[in-house]
Amino acid sequence: MGMKHHYNPSYIHHQATRITSMIREVVFGMEDGMVSTLGAITGIATATNSHFVVVLSGLVVISVESISMGVGSYLSNKSEDDVEKRKLFEEKQELKHFPDEEREELEDIYTKDGWPRDLARTMAQTASENKQLFLHEMACHELSIFPQVEDRPVKKGIAMFFSYIIGGMIPLIPYILFSIRTGIIVSISATFVGLFLLGVGTTRLTKRKWWRAGLEMLVLASTAAIVGYVVGQLVDIFVLKAL
Repeated sequence: MGMKHHYNPSYIHHQATRITSMIREVVFGMEDGMVSTLGAITGIATATNSHFVVVLSGLVVISVESISMGVGSYLSNKSEDDVEKRKLFEEKQELKHFPDEEREELEDIYTKDGWPRDLARTMAQTASENKQLFLHEMACHELSIFPQVEDRPVKKGIAMFFSYIIGGMIPLIPYILFSIRTGIIVSISATFVGLFLLGVGTTRLTKRKWWRAGLEMLVLASTAAIVGYVVGQLVDIFVLKAL
């Protein structure tokens, strides 16, 4: 007899919980790093045809933007965390000073969620007898805040910083290795492949069709390269040649 494989309903959920705490920063950082850098250096390459200027500009873009994105991620997540802490403090005060009203509110929430009224009343009464449980239930159901989930703004900022650098180096490295003309082709190709693979990588959690997720990321994000190329050509035609 073959081994029986029992489905563990918590496996995907627990696995996803560990990963998704950083997935937004990683995907956003790599996508923006590839797109912003590609758009900038493609325009610069077509306008100047200078190997040195392109590489220097690419390094400046990656250095400045990676720090900006990392700091921005930290500050935004820290601000959101502070707001949630303030909401929890205010909710705790309401539970302390208006316990009956809050218990009735929790009962109504349970009822709206589909629980029978008698059971909802019992659940709300039970929760109100335990301060931590009462706060937890009101935070989750009323405020949509999950106190046990650590936001980790510092780690998210670091994840954004390094993700941007990794993404930004993908379109830049070809210019370091090849001539301008070859570098443009290889840079755009490598970035398009990177965007497609990044989209495919997200399907580990979303369970979407890999080709659809990859194409979506590629089509939506690669427009920056087109814009960069067009702007570079316009600058070359109307500005540089006029000097």
